[in-house]
Amino acid sequence: MNNNSEARPMDSEEARSLVLEPYITEKTFNLIEKENKLTFIVTEKADKRQITEALKVLYGAEVSRVNTARTIHGKKAFVKFTGSEGARDLATKLGLV
Repeated sequence: MNNNSEARPMDSEEARSLVLEPYITEKTFNLIEKENKLTFIVTEKADKRQITEALKVLYGAEVSRVNTARTIHGKKAFVKFTGSEGARDLATKLGLV
């Protein structure tokens, strides 16, 4: 039984342990502008549901979709936000733009 995270809400410490840092390059910056997406480096064990919940806990962000990929930089989460300016608003809040 490994469904403890469904039985209780995620706390901010657990959320920070899953979502490690934003990942910004010229390509990911273009994703903010064109597709309303931000990219984060996450732990290998983080699944899409946990990433969505962690972003809500950490930033109050409303996420519409999460795609993940394993890369040489670690596991990345490409996060699309529900609001039309969701990615830009969060990037501004984080001091990325």
